[in-house]
Amino acid sequence: MDNQDQNQKPRSKRFGKWFKRKHRRPDPYHLGEVSVSDLNVGDEDEIDDDDMDDVYVGSISTDPCTSTNEFKIFVGSWNVAGRSPVGSLAVDLDEWLNLKDAADMYVLGFQEIVPLKTRNVIGAEDPTEATNWNLLIGKTLNNKYGCPWLTPILNQNISSDNYQYASINTDSEKRKSSVSSHTGIPLTDWVRAEQEKSFGGSKYKLMASKKMVGVFISVWMKKELLRKYCVSNVKVSSVACGIMGYLGNKGSVSVSMSIEGTSFCFIAAHLASGEKKGDEGRRNHQVSEIFRRTCFPRSSKDDDNPHPLTILGHDQIFWFGDLNYRLYLEDNLARHLIKKHDWRALQNFDQLRREQEEGGVFQGWREGNIEFAPTYKYSSSNCNRYSGGAPSRTGEKQRTPAWCDRILWYGKGVKQLSYFRSESKFSDHRPVSALFSTQVEVVKSINLKGVAIHPILPNIVPPKHTGQTETDEVAKSTLLSLIVKDMELSPTHKKSL
Repeated sequence: MDNQDQNQKPRSKRFGKWFKRKHRRPDPYHLGEVSVSDLNVGDEDEIDDDDMDDVYVGSISTDPCTSTNEFKIFVGSWNVAGRSPVGSLAVDLDEWLNLKDAADMYVLGFQEIVPLKTRNVIGAEDPTEATNWNLLIGKTLNNKYGCPWLTPILNQNISSDNYQYASINTDSEKRKSSVSSHTGIPLTDWVRAEQEKSFGGSKYKLMASKKMVGVFISVWMKKELLRKYCVSNVKVSSVACGIMGYLGNKGSVSVSMSIEGTSFCFIAAHLASGEKKGDEGRRNHQVSEIFRRTCFPRSSKDDDNPHPLTILGHDQIFWFGDLNYRLYLEDNLARHLIKKHDWRALQNFDQLRREQEEGGVFQGWREGNIEFAPTYKYSSSNCNRYSGGAPSRTGEKQRTPAWCDRILWYGKGVKQLSYFRSESKFSDHRPVSALFSTQVEVVKSINLKGVAIHPILPNIVPPKHTGQTETDEVAKSTLLSLIVKDMELSPTHKKSL
């Protein structure tokens, strides 16, 4: 027994050095190269390839263990001023979603889907309007391709922030869904079969949906991609920070999810209104509260893959909505620049742009070039005239036009392809949207044959990254740890033991 342990130690050392030299490349999770000290191998033992003769390793794949795939995400925001989705709105929705260039995922945020009256703010949540919007969105996305539609909303009386949508069978055990859904109730076999039958020709599937008073988020994904990618840990969170700091007339609803090895967070927000001096301070405070109070706690239903618990723990983050930031500019000067279409000059006075500078609440966040007119406030529905101005109509609110509706993003691997506003006259806001090209990390399987060595347990401590939780860092694995795991399960290794 002692002789066996003595012989095994140098063999482990030699394999560690050989592996390090043969596979010297950046770690896909940005852990850096595996150092000699990480493997607990001394520097004094230099080894050649010939030294590996007594440690047989056959057919080790030299491909990287991860690859990146392009993934297109459409993000949209619209304050609908308390109006229900009725009438000819489907035409406006079609134009807003820009289905000529269909995305892989649609993430839509709404504000004021119900009037912000006292009974709606302090009363129980009514799912009716959220259901109606999801019906219209699903019909618009899927009927565009001549597909049938059945709403997946079975029960909107949600008692939990963890949801479960009907999974789609795949060829790999890895693809089995471990996620959540908007229903809040278990799906029976009959319901699951009916959904699969009805969704047989549909192109998009509802992944998550959450409403808080008038703030609403709805996330849709191409059905075919649910077979291609492992989607996990779909969770939602809501933060109410309106009246008295805790009512839901203002605040956010968020969705967290992982697609393969990349985590996404989507925040739909409605911040404090007002263009008086100091009102931007209230908005900044609410942003800070949303950062602080948004959380995606783990539950017993989660899979073994740790997920981010906070907004900034995610790889790619999108923050959008009626953020209500205004212009540091007198009304007549603002209207003069709007008439000239001088968007660049107008942006010099934009409050939100200043918050993206050093010391601001959105420092480090990005937004595409704004090459469209301010989205708020229009005189009324079915009108192309801004409210107020001189002369002003009787009873009309005096509001300086501003870009209240915005879309920001944070994280690496995100490229904005378009940023524009739509011209629907449904409300006193114009909807905005942006199309993004993102990167999804896909973990490749590694095939090992004829491995006949004892496991090497590396002592790898990942460096900490700003904005990531400690759990996220521990979750990162390396090619070497996969080799060890595979060896522990292999019949050859069991025989050697």
